[in-house]
Amino acid sequence: MERLILICVGGALGTGLRYLASGLAARWLGADFPYGTLIVNVVGSFLIGLIQEIGTASLLIPDTTRLFLTVGIMGGLTTYSSFSYETIRLAQMGAWGQAWVNVLVTTALCLSVCFLGIAAGRLVVGVRV
Repeated sequence: MERLILICVGGALGTGLRYLASGLAARWLGADFPYGTLIVNVVGSFLIGLIQEIGTASLLIPDTTRLFLTVGIMGGLTTYSSFSYETIRLAQMGAWGQAWVNVLVTTALCLSVCFLGIAAGRLVVGVRV
């Protein structure tokens, strides 16, 4: 039950962070492209790779903390559903180029930074072991 509560609290924190990041991105970068969703998905992909690698390859991050951070915070922070909706909305508005850019950039960046997060986690574990 403790893990469930921690994951729910983490999810609430991640969701709040996503809301703030999306608002700031729209204010700073404009609302013509879903920059906020792109940013949280890229940052979240890196962090989940890093945290999972450190947490599963060493004892540096306890299992409960790892679940709080990955399932909870990263689960609330990153958002495939928003990505999907925003991409479809761009296509429906005739902005096919932006829709495809969103798909390609999000996919490439998120997979790349997740890989980098795992690599960074391996470095941390290698240094700490």
